[in-house]
Amino acid sequence: MTIEDGRPVQRRVSDLVDVENGEISREIFVSEEIHKQELENLFPRAWLFVGHASQVPAPGDYFSSRMGSDPVLLTRDSDGEVHVLLNSCRHRGMKVCRYDEGNTMQFTCPYHAWSYSMDGSLVDVPGDLHGVPHMKSAYQGKLDKSKWGLVRTPRIHNYKGLVFANWDPEAPDFLDYVGDFHWWLDNLADAFDGTEGGTEVFHGVLKWRIKSNWKFVSENFLGDTYHGASTHASVEAVGIGPGGRGKRRHGERQNQGGFSKGRMKTSFRLGHGASDNLEYELPYPEFAEPELTEYFDQQWQTRAEKLREEGRPLGGRGPATLFPNMSMAAGFPRSILVAHPISPTETEVWRWFLVDKDAPEHVREWLRQYYMRYGGPAGMTEQDDMENWDYATQASLGVVARRYPYNYQQGIGRENLSELDRAVHSDHAIAGEVNARGFYRRWAEYVDNLSQAELAEAARTEERIAEIQQRRAAAAAAKEENA
Repeated sequence: MTIEDGRPVQRRVSDLVDVENGEISREIFVSEEIHKQELENLFPRAWLFVGHASQVPAPGDYFSSRMGSDPVLLTRDSDGEVHVLLNSCRHRGMKVCRYDEGNTMQFTCPYHAWSYSMDGSLVDVPGDLHGVPHMKSAYQGKLDKSKWGLVRTPRIHNYKGLVFANWDPEAPDFLDYVGDFHWWLDNLADAFDGTEGGTEVFHGVLKWRIKSNWKFVSENFLGDTYHGASTHASVEAVGIGPGGRGKRRHGERQNQGGFSKGRMKTSFRLGHGASDNLEYELPYPEFAEPELTEYFDQQWQTRAEKLREEGRPLGGRGPATLFPNMSMAAGFPRSILVAHPISPTETEVWRWFLVDKDAPEHVREWLRQYYMRYGGPAGMTEQDDMENWDYATQASLGVVARRYPYNYQQGIGRENLSELDRAVHSDHAIAGEVNARGFYRRWAEYVDNLSQAELAEAARTEERIAEIQQRRAAAAAAKEENA
């Protein structure tokens, strides 16, 4: 908050995000004021990942999740419909469900016993104590139950089992919000052999808290492969990946490392970003166990044939981030990560791990063991990242430190055109800050509370595309002049 003409004025966060020069203020990672603006202006208006449909397979199933600062329930009602409900009683706000998951046909608030059906409307069973206790004596029988059900998200979308929700009825349709980033979601949700929506999640979600701003987490998977060699050297040395000792942690074969087949970062005007591109075709790993190599080679071959017949690209497996806080990888490991904001300097991280629905038991067990040693609070790779995020946040809290911006200048002015809608590529496999600049530009537009119409108008064109075209035209003119 600043003072102008003697009156408090909320500052524009876009003034702290200089994407043209690649400088971003540390304030956006540590300020309580900006954190509150995020909770008010960003998270209630963006499409957020809530959970996987396989977590609520049967009527009465529920899963407790979060959307920004709000607790929600992913439920399946008696008709098989999936809902996302605010986990807060309409009477005095108590959580109506305090369990992580389970099965029930109603939620009863433990405070005053208001009861709700699985689709969020108040239960009314004559002669029973469910619904509203003492309806006659306390409310003279006049309480309009239809107006006091649990708050529903007005927008919900099930994308091949990935369930997303949005609190804003004026928000764009999910597919418009995602745009061409859907290729990365497809590879995440589809089976290893390309079967559409052929995945489910392993039972249980890893949850832990870190002393870091949530944006460090989203940015890390958005396209930051720059940190890999320095941060994860010990993990590579140990050999936790599919090939074992001496092989890469993600399982790339030796002739298919990060620089093979023209790997480039992909940055979308809508804020999403990926550490790869659709032309970066990376076959499945070679395993220490020959039977696993044979299994996944067959899966890759089936997938390649299927997708090529459909005209679909084989690349686009990430890591990547769907704006603002859902990160993912569709390779090894295959996982979803959501960074839930708790405070400017604390984040609750949730991880889901995916597996093919029809995967043989020995494959499922190998993947389960691999996922545990790789990710989560006890995973070797995740521990490296958490240390970076924690120390970066804490070292940026000081009075002097906050005066100096972070540098985001990798690949600046060297972006390349993309075949994808309103997207650009980096000019180098490592230059992930192209993605970060695009992410923070979109972040600032939301946090500065542009209306949905203004957000749509801002993202209608990608300025970087025009800059690339102008740069190329100038280079061509100069070449012709010197010829």
